Amino acid sequence: MTEDLYWDPYDKVIDVDPHPLWRRMRDERPVYRNEKFDFYALSRFEDVDDAHLDPATYSSRYGTVLEIMTPEPWDTGQMIFMDPPVHTTLRVLVSRAFTPRRVGGLEGVVREICAELLDPLVGGGGFDYVQEFAAQLPSMVISRLIGVDPADREEVRRTIDETFHHDETAGMANEIAVAAARKLHVYFAEQIEARRAAPRDDLMTALVQAEVRAADGGTRRLSTREATDFTTLLTAAGTETVARLLGWACDLLAAHPDQRAELAADPSLIPNALEETLRYEAPSPVQGRVTTRDVELHGTRIPAKSKILLLTGSAGRDDRKYDDPDVYDIHRRFDSHVSLGHGIHFCLGAGLARLESRVAIEETLKRFPTWDIDRAAAVRLHTSTVRGYEKLPIVV
Repeated sequence: MTEDLYWDPYDKVIDVDPHPLWRRMRDERPVYRNEKFDFYALSRFEDVDDAHLDPATYSSRYGTVLEIMTPEPWDTGQMIFMDPPVHTTLRVLVSRAFTPRRVGGLEGVVREICAELLDPLVGGGGFDYVQEFAAQLPSMVISRLIGVDPADREEVRRTIDETFHHDETAGMANEIAVAAARKLHVYFAEQIEARRAAPRDDLMTALVQAEVRAADGGTRRLSTREATDFTTLLTAAGTETVARLLGWACDLLAAHPDQRAELAADPSLIPNALEETLRYEAPSPVQGRVTTRDVELHGTRIPAKSKILLLTGSAGRDDRKYDDPDVYDIHRRFDSHVSLGHGIHFCLGAGLARLESRVAIEETLKRFPTWDIDRAAAVRLHTSTVRGYEKLPIVV
């Protein structure tokens, strides 16, 4: 019977291990309805993937996090909350600044930062892998890529942390998070304007200089607001998700020491291990959309203007797509997962996230080929859209 089937993205107890519940949703109620919070949820891989690939039906313009979704479309410069054609124009502009060459050139910097963070921890007996490494690394890399002044980087990192402050009643839509987001936006707007006056060799300069051909045959550049919104989004999203991914990798490799030993012996296996980690425990397992028309799916009619949650974390464990999906296997061969999105909203920073994570695991294993987790002291991070560890003490 499915009457007892209840999933709630705010429930911390469910969030500890949602996978058995998500399996039931895939099998028993692939179009799940939550009356309390007024949303539908899609949990099967094919349905989640199809929704990602159909932005005309599943719109991002109303917000993509449940507690900040609104009845009317957002007026924003952030691509994550846009649909075509506005999204298309902005993405082309930004992609020209955020090139594979610019990202690939960061590998040496990422290694330097890893050494800077990890070397002092060697011989210490243990440390908090998330707080002292995984959450620090992406923030430091993003700051350098974007062009944040060294003197400002720690303050920017702390402000980013505050933008993810989670309130028991208001979720992510709380005063601390909103004030931090506003502070970050003001800071980056000032920095963008400074780049117009005095260009530098950094991403903020590339953003203000990037041009795309307009429909009238001319060209246009990003407005200060557009460049600021993108910089804010990249900084916050790039910091948060990589920190969660590395936390999950640390956890899963401790639980699978034989596979960890293989990675230590052969670092060429690490890229595939990271894809398996993304599939197995998605750092951002829930994305919101709003339907622009009525949708009929699995015998259920979803009305237009309905909130839809796409459970990428569930899609990664769908046995319709993957063999033995609850088995973590660094050698798994699979063609795709949706943990970084798909289609027009595929994570623009995916190349950077993969680079950072690969180098981070390589450098970790060089110094610490084995570790145990102090699970009693581990602290989970829980929001309606992000899942992972806030604190993950390890014994080495």
